[in-house]
Amino acid sequence: MSEWHHRTDAVHWFIDDLSSRVVAESGIPCDRYHLGKLILKSFKDAPEFILQVDGATGESETFGSALKRSVQCANAFRKFGVNHGDVIILMAPNHIHLTMPMYAAFYLGIAVAGIDCTLGVDELRDSFKFNEPKVIFCQSERAKDVEAALEGLPHKTQIITFGQADGFTSFTDFLQNYGNDVTEEDFKAADFDTSDTVGLLIATSGSTGLPKSAACTHKNLAISVMYKWLTFDQFPTPTRLPIILSPIQWFSALFLFVSTPILRSSRLQSSQPMTQEHSYYLINKYRPTFAMTSPNMLTTLFKAGDCEQCDFSCFELIIAAGSGVHPGLVKRMKEIMPNTKVMVMYGLSELSGMAFNYDGCLPTSLGRPLQSIQARLVDASTLKDVTEPNVNGELWVKGPTVFKGYYNNPEITAQTLVEDGWLRTGDVMYRDAAYNFYYVDRLKILLKYRNHQISPLEIERVIVNLPGVFEVAVTGIPHEEHGDLPVACVVLYEGFKVTAQEIKDFVKESLTDSKQLRGGVIFLKQLPLTSTFKINRQKLRHLALTLPRE
Repeated sequence: MSEWHHRTDAVHWFIDDLSSRVVAESGIPCDRYHLGKLILKSFKDAPEFILQVDGATGESETFGSALKRSVQCANAFRKFGVNHGDVIILMAPNHIHLTMPMYAAFYLGIAVAGIDCTLGVDELRDSFKFNEPKVIFCQSERAKDVEAALEGLPHKTQIITFGQADGFTSFTDFLQNYGNDVTEEDFKAADFDTSDTVGLLIATSGSTGLPKSAACTHKNLAISVMYKWLTFDQFPTPTRLPIILSPIQWFSALFLFVSTPILRSSRLQSSQPMTQEHSYYLINKYRPTFAMTSPNMLTTLFKAGDCEQCDFSCFELIIAAGSGVHPGLVKRMKEIMPNTKVMVMYGLSELSGMAFNYDGCLPTSLGRPLQSIQARLVDASTLKDVTEPNVNGELWVKGPTVFKGYYNNPEITAQTLVEDGWLRTGDVMYRDAAYNFYYVDRLKILLKYRNHQISPLEIERVIVNLPGVFEVAVTGIPHEEHGDLPVACVVLYEGFKVTAQEIKDFVKESLTDSKQLRGGVIFLKQLPLTSTFKINRQKLRHLALTLPRE
């Protein structure tokens, strides 16, 4: 059932050819990493090729149409005085208009931040405060909330709406009224240092803390994004139809928004929320061939009793990324899709993408470090290297894909980017003698019971194997004498009866005394999630402290 995933340099040969033609025209060596110029060249190479399909409406758009509209948007930016180094924000569903401002921004060296379009006014204000956007693109029904969130902030921001809203400029009017100064044939992208110019501001908060933006440069992204295509050997168009299951603030969505035009691959997305039912509809109708999304989303899609409504056999490859993956999920996916490659990807926004080459023959391992990075394990207390196999340490990485820093946050940047360009990931791992790395947990969410460090993920991996358990997340409650007492927050399959004592006994049979559920068990209807579908550890801890525990 496990397999070794063959890798090839075909994607790099293709990108070398494309980037060589870009540099030949401009005479600027660093343009090989210029996302805007790479996308422009790709659009011009194949104007009739389909770029994107909105599965909810059936709308589609060609490279030629996207070229025209993105150039119009870039012209409008120049007219509005939005220039290199400025920031725009995208907060809308994945309709066919969403990425036109993104590509226009890439042409001009403007940074792009995607944020959750469901955030409230106060949450929006926090994001606008540190991102300092020149332009915000949002749905018309959110325009008033965006305006309210901007009140009192020192920077001047233009609001552009997708759709009509009284008192606001629509995206259509923005293009028609301000975007026709230069045709797409005569348009020239801006020249800039691709190793210093930010392409994406990726929202991240780790497992705890206030939101912040990881500033990833054009060079970071141009190098990192292509490594996700190493298992494909045909370029251009490595796969027929990737599907985007994630909203704009997820890296898994941004990765496809960036790479599909460059690699000439059509993509399927939707302007409707990506519920289980809607996902099944899109998969059954359009038969996508590639997806990358969170383990939580995959758990929902492959839920027993529901997944029979969907035919997943169309997929060539599905990547699980964004948080810890229970081995049982991978096993279940392989049982349902025996001819589909299933990969577990460990990556970071701060690394502009992935860190390891996953090997299906070792399904519990993340694999060996990617060719583009150096990796080491460091004792978080002493900051000395962990040199022995099977000993836990914090993962530190270094290489050309390491981000520039947290935008407008030098203090947190200094804590994360340390000596000689090493990035402290905050993740605890160990390696075997063959340098295959294994994930343990986030350093900040490890529980401490007496003199023992306890990984919530390790306990979760046991409980999820108990029949009747759909999802589980483990947190801790403080105890004056013992430290943290583990608490299991459990979601059961509908119709199943499982008692707290049965769960405790199941853990007792599998794990040592220090890892027992001394804090109890809480039954929930659903786990609290962040906007990127990761477990919201702060809310989980609050629930453990406030709800009755069995």
